[in-house]
Amino acid sequence: MKERNGIVTMKGNPLTLLGNELKLGDTAPEFELLDTDMAPFKLSSAKGNICIISSVPSLDTPVCDMETRRFNKEATRLGPNVTILTISMDLPFAQKRWCGAAGVDNVKTLSDHRDASFGTAYGVLIKDLRLLARAVFVVDQKGIIRYIQFVKDVTNEPNYETIMNAVAKLL
Repeated sequence: MKERNGIVTMKGNPLTLLGNELKLGDTAPEFELLDTDMAPFKLSSAKGNICIISSVPSLDTPVCDMETRRFNKEATRLGPNVTILTISMDLPFAQKRWCGAAGVDNVKTLSDHRDASFGTAYGVLIKDLRLLARAVFVVDQKGIIRYIQFVKDVTNEPNYETIMNAVAKLL
């Protein structure tokens, strides 16, 4: 499996990412993950909508919590033609508990815990931790990647302004 270094850090310490390096203009790789009810969810089910895919280490950490709550608020402003997915290695049960406690209902949380297929397909799987790096992908209505942001240090939030600008260009 392809290894990439120097893309992200954790508190300044370099991490190794496993998987493919995606580029703007690539077709977003299909994936099948589990939602909070243990039901399979495929990216293709969001086709026809703009899709913000937010990859996070764990919802049970402060930065992931803030990020997912922020996207939940943005979802109400963006409307029904934008689907926001937050993907982590957290178990679906933990994601469901977190969403209920946080009042998050506009973002679909998905678990990659089974086989890390999303992590490797999108190149965000952290080798040593078996967690996902903090990254955001914006996919257009036809399934093409139009924006990619890897957050340099996974303990920081993404740049929401550039993400929302990328989405606005597609609306």
